[in-house]
Formats: sequence, C-alpha cells, structure tokens
Amino acid sequence: MKKDERALVLDYLPKGKSEMPPHKRRPVVQAVGEKYFSLLELTPKEGKNFDIGDKIYIGDDARDKIDRVDRRIKYEWLTPTAKAELPHIIEDIVSGNEKEYVNFFNTAGSLTTRLHKLETLPKIGKKHREEIIIERESIPFESFEDMKSRLSHTPDPAKVIVEKIIEELKGESKYYLFTLVDGSSAYIYKKS
Repeated sequence: MKKDERALVLDYLPKGKSEMPPHKRRPVVQAVGEKYFSLLELTPKEGKNFDIGDKIYIGDDARDKIDRVDRRIKYEWLTPTAKAELPHIIEDIVSGNEKEYVNFFNTAGSLTTRLHKLETLPKIGKKHREEIIIERESIPFESFEDMKSRLSHTPDPAKVIVEKIIEELKGESKYYLFTLVDGSSAYIYKKS
C-alpha cells in the first residue's frame, strides 16, 4: 500500500471535534498527503501546535510532531476550515512539484480508444486536447508559464490539475489520475 510520508495541515483542533462527547475529545490534525493527496486525521504529540499549511512528517520513522496517523478520511469528514483550505494547499503542492505535473501534460496518452487522459481534466475537451498535443509534439512544455504562453485558449494548467485533484478527493470523478483510491495507486483507476 502506498502511503504519504509528508502531509500539509488543513486544520488543527487543539480541543478535538465538537461532535464528540467532552470526555472523549482529544487534539486532532486534519491533513492532506503531499504525494498521493490522502486525506488524514492525525493525533499530535502532547504540547505540539500547528498552523495551517505546516508540512509535517508522517512516515514510519520517528516523528517529531505527530504521535500517530489515526485514519484516512473522506472529503465529507473534513472540517469547514479544512475544506476551505484544501484548494490553496493543493495549489501549493502542485506548484511545488511543477515539473511532475507539466510532465503529465507532456506524456499523457489515451485511456481508452475513445478517451484521452487530458479529456478527463476539468475544462479540457477535444479541442484543447488537440492544441496541447500539437504543441507538446513540436517542443515539450517546460513550465506552466510556458504552457500558458503557447496555449492561447486553454485554461490555466495548474488550476485544471488542482480542480481535478479536488474532484477526485470528493469522489466525483470516473477516472482517478492523481489520488489514491482504496489505498492503491489511482493512476488510471476507473471508478465503477
């Protein structure tokens, strides 16, 4: 099973969740994994504080701020604050790994005989797909800025990736390209 080693804080509840009985409340961190975008609930070590956007280690080795990874959670289980922060945090992750996502645009191929991976992205249809393919065949894209300058009518590529990731996290996608589904790699996973 693939696991994220680092996560970014979406929300920190130092007094726990309000829906829990007072005697069962404990501090909770809601976070999103940096590589696979796993939505997680974490138990912090005693005396540790967190700010939204903090990058924290959650791997198997000694952790300095997190006691344990409690569970993977669904999008619906996020707090309102976590839901509001999620697009901004994902945008930071995508821009911090720009080469990887630009490479997706440079190498994406067909999913089926009738559907291309690029067409599964929000706001990208056959016309935009063709524009991307023609441009990348002449010279591979170097950056999101390069894409924006060469693709005059195509939506902002970074924002399209962010929208696709959020769509997948909400469970609203038929094809999963960037997130994990049921703990397995979601690259080209078709939701039945």
